[in-house]
Amino acid sequence: MTIRLYDTSARQIRDFSPLKPGCVSIYLCGATVQAAPHIGHIRSGLNFDIMRRWFAYRGYEVTFIRNVTDIDDKIIAKSADQNRPWWAIGYENERAFNDGYHALGCLPPTYEPRATGHVTEMVEMMRGLIERGHAYEADGNVYFDVRSFPEYLALSNQDIDDLRQPDEGVSGKRDPRDFAMWKAAKPGEPSWETPWGRGRPGWHLECSAMAHKYLGAAFDIHGGGLDLVFPHHENEIAQAKAYGDDFARYWVHNAWVTMSGEKMSKSLGNSVLVGEMVKRWRPIVLRYYLGTPHYRSMIEYSEEALREAESAFARIEGFVQRVVEKAGVVEPAAEVPLAFAEAMDDDLGVPQALAVVHTTVRQGNSALAADDKEAAVARLAEVRAMLGVLGLDPLDAHWAGESDRGADLHGVVDTLVRMVLDQREAARARKDWPTADAIRDQLGQSGLVIEDSPQGPRWSLGPR
Repeated sequence: MTIRLYDTSARQIRDFSPLKPGCVSIYLCGATVQAAPHIGHIRSGLNFDIMRRWFAYRGYEVTFIRNVTDIDDKIIAKSADQNRPWWAIGYENERAFNDGYHALGCLPPTYEPRATGHVTEMVEMMRGLIERGHAYEADGNVYFDVRSFPEYLALSNQDIDDLRQPDEGVSGKRDPRDFAMWKAAKPGEPSWETPWGRGRPGWHLECSAMAHKYLGAAFDIHGGGLDLVFPHHENEIAQAKAYGDDFARYWVHNAWVTMSGEKMSKSLGNSVLVGEMVKRWRPIVLRYYLGTPHYRSMIEYSEEALREAESAFARIEGFVQRVVEKAGVVEPAAEVPLAFAEAMDDDLGVPQALAVVHTTVRQGNSALAADDKEAAVARLAEVRAMLGVLGLDPLDAHWAGESDRGADLHGVVDTLVRMVLDQREAARARKDWPTADAIRDQLGQSGLVIEDSPQGPRWSLGPR
């Protein structure tokens, strides 16, 4: 058993070999909390949640760090525009992100550090880099000297002479491509005291310092969205390695959620906020939609694709429900099927693993049709084991009580539908087939699917 991952720095799939046997350390660039999250933001957290779950299934002890960037230019700009404290904006949106992660079933990180809580570590790193000749102070700003680090741009495979980085409107740089680690305070902006004057951290420095604090000088996997490869991750590497850290051994990046071919972005005005989406779609369906494509594949957002995901998950959920009705709750199998494990070991091949889930569901449905209870129960145990790895087990406590349109309405709707179904059953008992069929057709026109089972009629909401 060897897990293999696509390493951006090597530009190929590599066998995973942990620094410490039986343990895996992961640092994920988390939220920049200037606004509420859209589904593109949550996709990253969800993809790495599946990675974390698979490592845990394979017996690893996982340390998972997901940071919060709670101070940056955009948060400060929002503060000025809204005439609200920067920290109030950050905290409000941090809670929105955590609500989104929780709604879609992401496990909480081992630690979730905020940037503003680690200024001491940032100052220590800057001091070390200045002493080593890799950084310099100018007018209260601290810059990283990119020419001092020969490996700069190795991750993104660029040539420094072809790089034209904006000057950021600040004087004192030795080279326009040098990047800010610390920004001198401006009137009215939040600031912290340092040996070089008051100021605030640059985005890149935050992650280098926090990864060092929580995972040490070397760790296994650094993750994030594909858009972070340059400049953010390049600059993290430069700071950390110039400081003396070995830093991350594997770099794993997830692809975007796009709309009309463009990356989903608040600045483009094409974002779909998680808080609104979970009002319209079941969170478990959103998880299925965002988590089942391969993490390195783009997802083109559309209502039609979400409806297809809803229908596909309904087939899985329907099988689970039918077996539970026939045999009671079945515990997950101790091991997932071999084909599922092989797919997950191969760069987290969730689409191939999901195909195994659907095949097993079809086998289970065939067993139900043949009244083979033992085989149906065995297939459900396998399905639950696989869905557990993907965070999609509808019998898991996290999803308990979740309804197709909202827990508050489910009981009311169920009572009303049961009354109508009782009328249909009475018509069938007196062999009034036209009335029974008419009731069923009317329910169908209302968006309900009626299925007759040995235990009686069962209703569910049909595809939208």
